[in-house]
Amino acid sequence: MARGWLIGVMVEVAGEPIPLRHFFAVGHEDRAKAEWSAIDRALLIGRVATSPVGGLEPVHMVSELAARTTNALALKAGEVRSLGWRWPRRWITLKVRSPDQ
Repeated sequence: MARGWLIGVMVEVAGEPIPLRHFFAVGHEDRAKAEWSAIDRALLIGRVATSPVGGLEPVHMVSELAARTTNALALKAGEVRSLGWRWPRRWITLKVRSPDQ
């Protein structure tokens, strides 16, 4: 079960020709609540896009955040952490297959 979510929000920024994707780590188990929390935080940066951009929805789930990841990176329950514009690779848990699979 997800302990949190990595959410991408397309934000319109002054001087940029198209909206840019901003990433947020959100400490809610409920995905919809996490998406709305990310939108609320994105509105502090700029206007959220109203239609898809480059095939991406304005608000989209990038990845679940496992308990191990949220504990390692100290994301608290209910916290919304802005991660910036770059791909947040530390936050994405890679699933490693065991040798017997």
